[in-house]
Amino acid sequence: MGQTQIIDEGLTFEKVWAAIQATNEQIKENARLHDRMMEETAQRHDHMDRMMEETNRQMKATDKKLGELTNRFGDMVEYMVLPNLVVKFEELGFTFTKANRTEIKDREHDIFTEVDALLENGDKVMAVEIKSKPNIDDIHGHMERMEKLRKYADLHDDKRVYLGAVAGVVFSESEKNYAMKNGFYVIEPSGDTFTITKPEGKYHPREW
Repeated sequence: MGQTQIIDEGLTFEKVWAAIQATNEQIKENARLHDRMMEETAQRHDHMDRMMEETNRQMKATDKKLGELTNRFGDMVEYMVLPNLVVKFEELGFTFTKANRTEIKDREHDIFTEVDALLENGDKVMAVEIKSKPNIDDIHGHMERMEKLRKYADLHDDKRVYLGAVAGVVFSESEKNYAMKNGFYVIEPSGDTFTITKPEGKYHPREW
């Protein structure tokens, strides 16, 4: 019974009391609905919390496995890939006398970077980025890395020419072309070894 109907029929104690009782019942019903909704929400939250805990546990386990894989990959690069890179680049006319994984931490000049394979001689330096499946972001990242290497070299009066290469276990044609378009040598598997493709024709090796 609404307030408008009570006023139209004239106010009496019985009608007002009935309206109060109806309102109280509605309030109680609303309270019961609210409590039930809160309980259901709490249950859903508990379920979500359990799901989040399990997800976090699985993510931590995955991160641990990825970390172990990364370490093994780094060891493989150092002991297996580096010596073969030197040999393969010799076929392209380079004679590198040093080959190492390299990390630069120059806090004074805010230069921080890592190089999977840095091949060096007295005239040139080849910085190789190695990825399982290189993408466009990886290529952009290597371009930024080359700029940092050039800046670091200039600060140490290193006048050598810096060149770049991107190596991938799986290299799509579009990423391969994009890497060469930006002046990088492309390194990819071929049978029991790997091949190095020089950017040439409409592309050319970029020097930093």
